[in-house]
Amino acid sequence: MKFTEIIGRLNGISCPVFGVSWTPAAPDVQVARRIIRFLEDRRVLYNDFAWEVPDQCIQSALEIRKFLTAELGSLKGGSELAAPMRSMRAACRKFLNDMHCGSGMLTRPRFGNHYDFFTALGELRSSFGLSIASLAVQYGIDVEDELATVLPAEDVD
Repeated sequence: MKFTEIIGRLNGISCPVFGVSWTPAAPDVQVARRIIRFLEDRRVLYNDFAWEVPDQCIQSALEIRKFLTAELGSLKGGSELAAPMRSMRAACRKFLNDMHCGSGMLTRPRFGNHYDFFTALGELRSSFGLSIASLAVQYGIDVEDELATVLPAEDVD
């Protein structure tokens, strides 16, 4: 999905694309592009719910959190990119907490029923969708169609 198509899906987020002379720092654009490309290959964010295996989703959330932490370390102070990255990392932590996983150790998820797992997975995807949309618009990055399924729905009447 083209980043220009994503703009209409965001409400309340400042959009420095049209009519404003703001150019993000080159290193930030490169980091944002790396993040989106990495997330495009994370099936936990967009696979059909019926295909998801809790242990694999937990492992993927751990890998995403580790990747985001490393990328955060490469940013210069005051980078606008830090906020959506921290938001995604916090969503990973919440998902892992909801699955009762210790940090660094993959444990068998404990949930009363599959609804708990699917609720936590839906929350993870929703949080990521907002952050990915923000990154795509802010830094002018297109998003592959599979990952674009987690973006906020288009507001049509």
